[in-house]
Amino acid sequence: MTQRQTIDKQSQVDILNERFADAAPETVLEYFLETYGDRIALSSSLSLEDQVLTDMVCRIRPGARIFTLDTGRLFPETYSLIERTNRKYGTRIEVFFPDCSRVEEMVKQEGINLFYDGIEKRKLCCEVRKLEPLRRAFKGLDVWICGLRREQSVTRTDMKLVEVDASNDLIKLNPLISWTEQQVRDYIREQNVPYNKLHDEGYPSIGCQPCTWAVEPGEDVRAGRWWWESPEHKECGLHRRR
Repeated sequence: MTQRQTIDKQSQVDILNERFADAAPETVLEYFLETYGDRIALSSSLSLEDQVLTDMVCRIRPGARIFTLDTGRLFPETYSLIERTNRKYGTRIEVFFPDCSRVEEMVKQEGINLFYDGIEKRKLCCEVRKLEPLRRAFKGLDVWICGLRREQSVTRTDMKLVEVDASNDLIKLNPLISWTEQQVRDYIREQNVPYNKLHDEGYPSIGCQPCTWAVEPGEDVRAGRWWWESPEHKECGLHRRR
């Protein structure tokens, strides 16, 4: 994206943030799904937030595009949730896998659990298993919908409802950005939304199995993700801002 394109897109985003400053997530989703048609998709990690958004999106526009990334290191419960979600909503979540040759080369050079050996190697693993498949999933899109909330992490406190994703030349939409965890859980319960059963076992944030721990009551919701790293580094790169 050129500097001029970034400026133009940022102006558009500023207008949208002002317009929908006090709007409900459903109202925001209705506008974007209608405006962008087949050029918008929900990128789901199967989190509580993304399951809420799946429910909303499927109610507003059945057949809307939803995709997820299978890193090859997910929990069995996550795979089960994909199937349960497809059955409940009559949808077909698209699954993007990493390039097998890149995974094989990475493991050959760095080992099967390289992510424990430092931030740079962990980021390499995230690049191969998440970011490259994500870029393929983005082809043909103008907007991607995310389940980010400001409460989730110290790295997300200043995020906006609508943002420019300059790295991918897209608009990123965060309909639940101002929601609390309690609002998310209330919606899940009231609407009978399927969710990952690991959330009932102390896993507030669920990613790859080797990189996710259960947390103790009162701990930060991201404490169990990449627990060997400091909080300011706990992002895989999907939500990099620059």
